[in-house]
Amino acid sequence: MQWKFGGSSATLALLLACSMLLSATADVEFGVDADEFEDGIVEDVQEEAVGADEELVYESPLIEPKKFHFADHFDTVDESRKLWVNSQAKKDDIAEEISKYDGIWAWESPQRIVWAKDKGLVLKSKAKHAAISARLRKQFDFKAEKPLVVQYEVTLQEGQDCGGSYIKLLSAGKETEDLKAFNDKTPYTIMFGPDKCGNDVKLHFIFRHVNPINGTITEKHCNKPKNRLDDLFKDKLPHLYQLVVHPDNSFEIRVDHKIVNEGSLLTDFKPAVNPPAEIDDPNDHKPVSWDEREKIPDPTASKPSDWDEDAPPQLPDPDAVMPEDWLEDEPDMIFDPTASKPEDWDAEIDGEWEAPLVDNPVCEKAVGCGKWKAPLIPNPNYKGKWRAPSIDNPNYQGKWSPRKIANPDFFEDLKPFRMTPISAVGLELWSMSSDILFDNLIITDDVAVARDFAAMSFDIKRRYIDRESKTLWHRLMRRMNYKPGWWALYFVYLLIPASCYIFYLYRRAKEDAAKRAAAQAKKTDAPQPDDAPEEEEESDPSSERAAGDSSKESTPLSASPKKNKKSDLEDNVETKPEETKPEETKPEEAKPEEAEGSDEPAQTEETTTKSTRKRAVRKE
Repeated sequence: MQWKFGGSSATLALLLACSMLLSATADVEFGVDADEFEDGIVEDVQEEAVGADEELVYESPLIEPKKFHFADHFDTVDESRKLWVNSQAKKDDIAEEISKYDGIWAWESPQRIVWAKDKGLVLKSKAKHAAISARLRKQFDFKAEKPLVVQYEVTLQEGQDCGGSYIKLLSAGKETEDLKAFNDKTPYTIMFGPDKCGNDVKLHFIFRHVNPINGTITEKHCNKPKNRLDDLFKDKLPHLYQLVVHPDNSFEIRVDHKIVNEGSLLTDFKPAVNPPAEIDDPNDHKPVSWDEREKIPDPTASKPSDWDEDAPPQLPDPDAVMPEDWLEDEPDMIFDPTASKPEDWDAEIDGEWEAPLVDNPVCEKAVGCGKWKAPLIPNPNYKGKWRAPSIDNPNYQGKWSPRKIANPDFFEDLKPFRMTPISAVGLELWSMSSDILFDNLIITDDVAVARDFAAMSFDIKRRYIDRESKTLWHRLMRRMNYKPGWWALYFVYLLIPASCYIFYLYRRAKEDAAKRAAAQAKKTDAPQPDDAPEEEEESDPSSERAAGDSSKESTPLSASPKKNKKSDLEDNVETKPEETKPEETKPEEAKPEEAEGSDEPAQTEETTTKSTRKRAVRKE
C-alpha cells in the first residue's frame, strides 16, 4: 500500500511538472507565427494554404532573360561564378593593413539545409571589408517609365550585431566599367537593404539625385519605418526584401511580402529633392536699434521708502534660551589623548606634530558643547532686492529675421524617378557576423514577375521551414535561435521545482503510510511485540519492585526481565474488567499443583478479546 501510494503521487507530480513545462512553452509554440512578421503593416500577398501531407519540392526558378534585367538564384554555381567579380580595390580613408577588400565569398548551401540543390552567395568573413559585383544582363533605364523592382533574400545565419546586408545598384558610366575596381566610392544610383549596429536598426533606401542645374549629386535618405525590425536580425531565418519604385514617384518596401514602408520620392526623403524657392539673405543683418524686448521695467516706478534691501533673510531667535546642561566651556573636538607622534616624524620636514582631533567624549551625554548660538528664524522684515514691475514695451518691433531672397540654386524636379541608369549590382559590406547568405537576387520592371519568382523560391522555402517548425521541438529551437544549451538550461530550471515537489509528495506519502500501518496494528487481534524500552512509561518504585519479583519468578516464560515487567503491567490493565466474571475465578480451573501446597508459583492462562497471555500467580 505504501509503495502504491508513493508511486502514484510521484507519477501525478511528474505529470504536473510536464504540464507546467508544456504550458510554459505553449506561448513559445503558438506565439512564433503571431510575432514572426509583427513589423508588417499591410498584407500584400495572400499565401495559399498548404496541406499537411503535401510534398514541397524545390526546383531552381526558371530565368527568362527577357523578363529580367538581372537574375541569379546561385544554384548553378559555375554559371553564377562567371557573373560575379571580386573587387581588388582598396579603401582610401583607412589604414593600409585593413584597406583591402579581402573578405571571402563562397557559393554554398545554408547551414540549415532544406534542399541540397538550393545554394546561395555567402559572405564567410567577419570584421573584413568585402566587395563583389555583377553586370546586369541589360541596363535599367528609368526613362522607359517602367517600375523598378529589386528583390533578394538574406539569411543572417549567425545573427547580426553590427553590419549590413544591403545591395548597391551601380550607376552606368566610366567608374563602373571595371568591376574589379569596385569600392565604397564607386557611384551608385540606389542603395537598399537591412543594416544594424547595436540598437540602431535600419532598412536603407537611399537614392542619389542629380541636380539638373549644376549636376551635383546629393544622397536622399528615406524616412525610417514606423515599426522596428529587430527580429529580422535575430531569428536566423531567410527573409525576402523587395523595393518597388514607380514612375509616379511612389515607392513601397516589403519584407516577406508585407509592406513596412511606403511614400513618395518628393515628400518622404531627407533632404528634400527640391530645395526651397526662397532662402534667407546672407547679407542681411539685424539693425543695432532693433528692439526685440516684449516687456521692459516700468521707468516710472520707484522703491518704497520702507524697503530695506540689506535686511537679512533670517535672524537669531530672541526668545531662545541656552539649555541648562549645555557645556559652553567644553570644546566639540579635542586632541586624541591616545595618539602618539610617529617615530619617523621629522619636524623640519613634516612640521610640528599635532595629535588628530576626535569628538569630545564629555559632549556625548550633554545637549551640546562649545559656544551656544540661538537658532535662526525667518526675518519678518525681509523683502529682498527691489525690482521695478514689468510693462509692455512700447517700442517692441518683434523678432527679427533676415529678409528672403530668391534661391539662386532653386530647381523643381517633379520626376525624381528618372534617376541615373543602372548597369551593375554590387555588395560592398563590412560586418561583425559571418556566414551572411544572399539568394535569389533579381532586378526587373514587373511586380508580377518578382512575385512569381518568389513563389518558386522563397515561399516554398519558408513553407517548408514553417511546417517543420510546427513540432514543439523545432518551435522551441527556433525561438531560442537554435542554441540547444539554452533549452537544456530552461529544462533544468523547470525540473528543480518539479523535483522538490515530487520529493515532498514522496516523504508525505511515506509518513502517511507509516501512520496507517500503526493504526491498522491497533485494530488487529494478532499478538504484537512489546514497545521499545524507551517508550515504557515510568512507574513508581513499589510497582517496579513487585514487577521485578514477578519477573524473577517467571524466568522460564521470558528471557527478558524488562519485557516480562511490561507484560505483567499490561495484563493487570487488560484483565481488570474480566476478573469480575465468575467463569474466570472458579476454583476448579486452578491447576493441581496449587492444591498440593507447592512452594512454586502456579501459572494461569487468561484469555481476553485481544490476546492470550500467561502470567505468574502466587499460591495462596
